[in-house]
Amino acid sequence: MPQNGIVENRSGPRYVHAFPIRAEWDTNEGAHIVAEGETENVGPEGTLVHLQRELPPVGGRVSLRVLSDTGEKLSVVAEVLRIERNPARPQAALQVLGETDEWRGLVWEEAGIKMSEADETYDEDDY
Repeated sequence: MPQNGIVENRSGPRYVHAFPIRAEWDTNEGAHIVAEGETENVGPEGTLVHLQRELPPVGGRVSLRVLSDTGEKLSVVAEVLRIERNPARPQAALQVLGETDEWRGLVWEEAGIKMSEADETYDEDDY
């Protein structure tokens, strides 16, 4: 067995799907931030999100609401693992704390279904 194996921390595949989201957090200065955006990809225990302007601090906690056409799909608390300060597309990687069964059932599995539906309707030979 190789000694230099890479350890993969992800517990399942990530699916590319853009769920609308609303994130809320408090800054170190005490301000309360409410930001809207969308998911970039969804994993079984977290997500990479694009936020319009401000980003939460690494290590901070975020109240994350995943939205649907009819309202709120799921509300969870997540920890910020890393941020990408790209001015064109600021992103935050979030890990869900707690409610992972609900996350997997209501968000991750749906993202997988949506991604497979998109794959079925796209055929490279048509282009």
